[in-house]
Amino acid sequence: MNTTATIILALSLIIIMFGMGLSLKGSDFKAIFLRPKAIIAGLISQIILLPAVGFLLIYLFPLKPEVAVGVIILAACPGGPTSNLITHLAKGDTALSVSLTAIASFITLLSIPFIINLGLQFIMGSNTEIQLNVVETIIQVFAVVIIPVLIGMWIRARRSKFADRMQKPVRIASAVVFVLVLAGVIISERENIIPYFRQAGWVMLTLNMATMGIGLFLASTLKLPRRQGISIAIESGIQNGTLAISIATILLGNTMYSIAPAIYSLIMFGTAILVIWIALRKSDKSMIAGS
Repeated sequence: MNTTATIILALSLIIIMFGMGLSLKGSDFKAIFLRPKAIIAGLISQIILLPAVGFLLIYLFPLKPEVAVGVIILAACPGGPTSNLITHLAKGDTALSVSLTAIASFITLLSIPFIINLGLQFIMGSNTEIQLNVVETIIQVFAVVIIPVLIGMWIRARRSKFADRMQKPVRIASAVVFVLVLAGVIISERENIIPYFRQAGWVMLTLNMATMGIGLFLASTLKLPRRQGISIAIESGIQNGTLAISIATILLGNTMYSIAPAIYSLIMFGTAILVIWIALRKSDKSMIAGS
């Protein structure tokens, strides 16, 4: 991947994270203490069960090494800002979704290098020459994820009206840049994308549906409110494709590793539309029954 594309990709992630920061306030994190059961369930689903499902799938399905690595990279990157938007549209608990995204962003500073290194060794053997530098990864993830979020929160705390005005244009810019990046990956690998979609499409769909199902199961088992169940399911099944593609192309320097996250991004938007439609239908029926 050339330097210009790498810079554009990094900037796209910074814009998205900055936009998320503009929507956050310190008071939002009170949800952590007010709803500890939902927070814990969501984090277990995202940080522990999601990578476990990823490893199980690459063990069960005969995938090419570069596709398998992409699956693990994706499984190491839990829900980003997109999951917050989808949760809002599906009338889930947005505060819970934002809190889970924010907390997971900090936890993944340590979990991403660990999970990806473990995946590389599992797929390519302990003697593989490809290694993810843990310290370098933590620094880069901190620079492009945490710092933009903190800057956005800092601006909101001091210029709340400006932050409110900027949220929509920043969100639109984030979506446009992400689509362009995704299109760039697909175009650059157009000769491989169809064969890889045939090979990894069902695996990515299985990962998406399984993780959403696990989120719903946890919420149901813990008897959490419906809106919180929607949030946990979406946070579990809507992964941070931009971050996964960034890690594949910037940190590991291999566009081929970004194929699986790119395919997943296409699939998850399709299932997200279905989830929103189902959630809104159930919401409308509940309102009719209540009236």
